[in-house]
Amino acid sequence: MSLDLNKINKELSAKTPLEIVEWAINLAKSPVVTTNFRPYEAAILKVTSAVKGDIKVIWCDTGYNTPNTYKHAEEVINKLNLNVKLYVPKQTTAHRDVVLGIPNIEDPKHKLFTEQVKLEPFKRAMAEHKPDVWFTNLRKGQTAFRDSIDIVSQDKNGVLKVSPFYNWTDKELDVFLEENNLPNEFKYFDPTKQLANRECGLHA
Repeated sequence: MSLDLNKINKELSAKTPLEIVEWAINLAKSPVVTTNFRPYEAAILKVTSAVKGDIKVIWCDTGYNTPNTYKHAEEVINKLNLNVKLYVPKQTTAHRDVVLGIPNIEDPKHKLFTEQVKLEPFKRAMAEHKPDVWFTNLRKGQTAFRDSIDIVSQDKNGVLKVSPFYNWTDKELDVFLEENNLPNEFKYFDPTKQLANRECGLHA
């Protein structure tokens, strides 16, 4: 997909998230939205499912989510009637806890851990669904890498990555969730990041 991203981002900067999703869906043949049900994920799931009710929602569950996150996920899935495609690691969490545990980010084994619980399930999902448009809830200010992209970017495979809430603040998203009667979840834990400002490995 060959596009003038600078021009597109300039034009989309004045659009609402819903309008951005509508623009992208018109281009897409096989769109997906990815989620891990971390804070504010209900917003991206609301706007994408509002435009395309049967959009594939790829959830790569590491197996280390908190009870709150699992309850939140079930609530959002049911509330928005989401078409979830669940992907989990090939090894159970219980087995990994015995042979590997959750290595510290300085430990060489952390790379293997990240590959097992996040990257491999994600690659498997993308290979099976072959999206041309990928909706995410990346936002400016989250990490150095995310500051370097924009509303629309392309990944190394040429997939159009669309972040409709890219320029939104937490405060603006709080209002959006309240207006749409959507829950939020702050007890999310990502074992591969451990620090909030680390990149998760899927986007860089």
